[in-house]
Amino acid sequence: MATQMQQRPTLVPHAASSVQKVRVPEDRDGQRLDNLLFGLLKGVPKTHVYRLLRTGQVRVNGKRAKPDTRVAAGDELRIPPVRVADPAQPARASERSLGVLASAILAEDARYLALDKPSGLASHGGSGIALGAIEQLRQLRPQATLELVHRLDRDTSGVLLLAKKRSALLAAQAAIREGNARKRYLALLVGRMPRERVKVDAPLEKSVLQGGERMVRVDPDGKPSRSEFRLLEQRGDYAYVEVLIDTGRTHQIRVHAAHLGLPVAGDPKYGDAASNRRLKALGLDRLFLHAAELQFHGADGERHAFSAPLPPELVAALDALPRRG
Repeated sequence: MATQMQQRPTLVPHAASSVQKVRVPEDRDGQRLDNLLFGLLKGVPKTHVYRLLRTGQVRVNGKRAKPDTRVAAGDELRIPPVRVADPAQPARASERSLGVLASAILAEDARYLALDKPSGLASHGGSGIALGAIEQLRQLRPQATLELVHRLDRDTSGVLLLAKKRSALLAAQAAIREGNARKRYLALLVGRMPRERVKVDAPLEKSVLQGGERMVRVDPDGKPSRSEFRLLEQRGDYAYVEVLIDTGRTHQIRVHAAHLGLPVAGDPKYGDAASNRRLKALGLDRLFLHAAELQFHGADGERHAFSAPLPPELVAALDALPRRG
């Protein structure tokens, strides 16, 4: 479908040697301040952006503001001088990589682009990753305004949704935030399900270790997190399940599965090392977690549904396990 798109707004010069004062445009009304700055300050590390906010160097209408402050159209931003990467030498994906990514697009219209993200590709760049899925898709669709509706862990494959319009982004995120979206995953768990359906309602707390690694744990003071595990088939000592989640916390399914004593197969962070070695010998060399389906209703009530089939390497790993439970 041919659709005329606006260029991504560039409100701050790449090389800002003095304080910049800019106005928030209409299409950024209601956006979080940190997310707005990430888009404006291309090449600036996120840690530095947060430092600018924490020290009060970024002001909204002359006042200090927190990262989660929602800006309004017409607000004046004060942005201090920053060093950014040379825009003449941006990181670029190879034509081969772009071709692979193009073939992984599940659906696209004037509002959304759904990608069947492969395992190993980050949703976005950062923390030593120059190019994630969104950076490569922006290179593939240079005339489009693309924003991530949600994120997937780097090692998780499946449906990753991007919005082409601010209104579409807000509608999808509102549906997810308010529990009006269906997010369905497929996973292989190490162990036997105690019953066909198991619900986990356990708050999660995120922390960053000294080396910068993110870890998540069940904690009463954490954010509310709910997952439902449904047994599809017991394969020996492994349970093939579908997982429905009402919330979308970092590493949610992986931590909730480990909390049950049934870690996700192939999980190097929260999983069982011995089982991972046995599965690797059978050909499973990745996390067995796949975002199979995302459904929601837009602001106009229209239903949007996107699905991605189980990748061949996960099908092969499943077929290598005994069929009898």
